[in-house]
Amino acid sequence: MKVYLVGGAVRDELLGLPARERDWCVVGATPDDMIEAGFRKVGKDFPVFLHPNTNEEYALARKERKTGPGYHGFSFDTSREVTLEQDLERRDLTINAMARDPDGTLVDPFGGAADLEARQLRHVSDAFREDPVRILRTAKFAARFTPLGFRVAPETVRLMQEMVAAGEVDALVPDRAWKETETALGGPEPRVYFETLRECGALAVIFPEIDALFGVPQPEKWHPEIDCGVHTLMVLEQSARLAASGPVRFAALVHDLGKATTPAESLPRHPGHEKRSVELIRNMARRLPIPTAYRDLAVLVAEFHGVCHRAFELRSSTVLRLFERCDAFRRPERFEEFLLACEADARGRTGFEESPYVQGAWLRSALAAARAVSGRDVAGAETDGTRIGQALRRHRQAAIAATRPAEAPLNG
Repeated sequence: MKVYLVGGAVRDELLGLPARERDWCVVGATPDDMIEAGFRKVGKDFPVFLHPNTNEEYALARKERKTGPGYHGFSFDTSREVTLEQDLERRDLTINAMARDPDGTLVDPFGGAADLEARQLRHVSDAFREDPVRILRTAKFAARFTPLGFRVAPETVRLMQEMVAAGEVDALVPDRAWKETETALGGPEPRVYFETLRECGALAVIFPEIDALFGVPQPEKWHPEIDCGVHTLMVLEQSARLAASGPVRFAALVHDLGKATTPAESLPRHPGHEKRSVELIRNMARRLPIPTAYRDLAVLVAEFHGVCHRAFELRSSTVLRLFERCDAFRRPERFEEFLLACEADARGRTGFEESPYVQGAWLRSALAAARAVSGRDVAGAETDGTRIGQALRRHRQAAIAATRPAEAPLNG
């Protein structure tokens, strides 16, 4: 048998990037050969083996044939006769269809190196259309490599559009759709992932709630960009600039979903969109395996981001209720994520990209002051729990009031 380094490790080496992981393709072997050599078999769909020392993945060279719709509709041939070129031909993009042979020579039958030079994401063959996950992967690579100048090739965009029109995306497994999305959210340019999905029509199938925001107007006074969809991607972009966590980025993405369901007679205003956003987020989380931490933070941001923006207009008692509704006393780290998402929202508007979010700075200090007041401090000789709770709230309100600026900042 012969072993080749394949895929992302070869691509990243040519780009001068550190390899995240190394994958290997084994030609001329059987599962029994691998097991006899000490490898451990994993995977259900086709034979993949873990190296006994490095734990890296070694997959038998394989061909595949479409047998049904969706990600799982394939049969595989992993016989000894399958060649390296046949294995590479089934891969998604040319930049991922290169290999290094044992002496270090580059094996590049589909022009991956040239596409790296041209900063182009191009499909290897028409077999691309057989697997809808490749649409998600292409969007993910577009988002990852946009800082290096990469773009999806026009012919690949057209092929993706044809796949959407043929209904291939309808067969996507929710687990895989979310997995690729979560990875893209954590990248340097997550907005590009959603822009790519929208360009080929897949966004309307996978995330119809997000796609519906495009073309919906908002008041130009507060949103010079006007379009709700444009604003949403601007907010997501700001969350990435803030180096926010995955849950914060997801909250930024879905905080305004309810604006897509505003009655036409109310536009461009969006009364009550917060409540509608919360319900849409919960529906999305029932459809996709969105982690609880992502969903719960997104719900808080959707419901209370407007309250946060109006912080300097609020009474101290209302600020305290905001802290309580967000469980900020017990979970200050999640409240910090809430504030980051709200900051991304405030800055995700044309002309406001560099504006400081003074509301967040004040609410941080107000929470710290309120948390410094404990029931033990205010109880004295009082033993009645209700009265102690009332006293605690009064003292916390006073602590919040004491931190309030003498004059609200201009953008408060």
